[in-house]
Amino acid sequence: MVAGSRTAPSGFRRRFLSLLALPFLGVMLPGAGWGLEKLKEVEPRGSCIALAFRVLIVYFQAWITDIRAGTTSSCGNHIKSSCSLIAFNSDRTGVLGIVPLEGQGENKRHVTHLGCHSDLITDLDFSPFDDFLLATGSADRTMKLWRLPASGQALPSGPGLVLGPEDTRVEVLQFHPTVDGILVSTAGTAVKVWDVAKQQPLTELAAHRDLVQGAVWSRDGALVSTTCKDKQLRIFDPRAKPEASQSTQAHENSKDGRLVWTGTQEHLVSTGFNQMREREVKLWDTRHFSSALTSLTLDTSPG
Repeated sequence: MVAGSRTAPSGFRRRFLSLLALPFLGVMLPGAGWGLEKLKEVEPRGSCIALAFRVLIVYFQAWITDIRAGTTSSCGNHIKSSCSLIAFNSDRTGVLGIVPLEGQGENKRHVTHLGCHSDLITDLDFSPFDDFLLATGSADRTMKLWRLPASGQALPSGPGLVLGPEDTRVEVLQFHPTVDGILVSTAGTAVKVWDVAKQQPLTELAAHRDLVQGAVWSRDGALVSTTCKDKQLRIFDPRAKPEASQSTQAHENSKDGRLVWTGTQEHLVSTGFNQMREREVKLWDTRHFSSALTSLTLDTSPG
């Protein structure tokens, strides 16, 4: 695989690695021995087929051990990967650990540390167009873009640019998947779409009545969906209007929720909690948005 390639396997590898590494103190690098096992097939409505899968991990290429990762909670991500680098929240406030994806000399990988912010780093994201361009958001109310070097070179002494400050801490951010230099961010009830080069917002999405816990682009970049502490799931077309084009109640509990688009523009998966504090996963069809296609209840949260 060529570093920086925009092929589908590269994109999948990035998302797979970021999701996979979260529960572990060490960072795992997946080899070729993974697979998907179809568990069941359900037909909740008409001809719409929902498939449930389980990831089977057969073999790992390498471990990166002795990782001192932070445990502070936020609505964003604490680890992200491009096709060349892994970045994660370290155990030092405002400091990221940076690890090259490819080993050097007997598969050894050296962790370097980048001081990014004066407060907790709440979210981070690599550009889908540049393996070495990293955006960070923080409780210090700013977002910063970093030009990271190739393996073996010194880390930058400062960011390439700074966005903000916002009125409150930045919660989440994400690069646009198909247009270079566009970024969505949330801070409090505000959701903004930024032109990074101009260092100014292109639009601010309206209607949120409480803390916005997540904002994600659809795979084609046409839509933004948000999840909010007011328990509403909203869909926006930022190019058309700042107001939501659709909204519905997502989960009955306002505790932290997450959201991701599937491979099509029609389906979303949300996670959250019900009134009994049980963890839930719901599948949504944007063409029938008043209720979830299907829901799965998991364990009970102790908090």
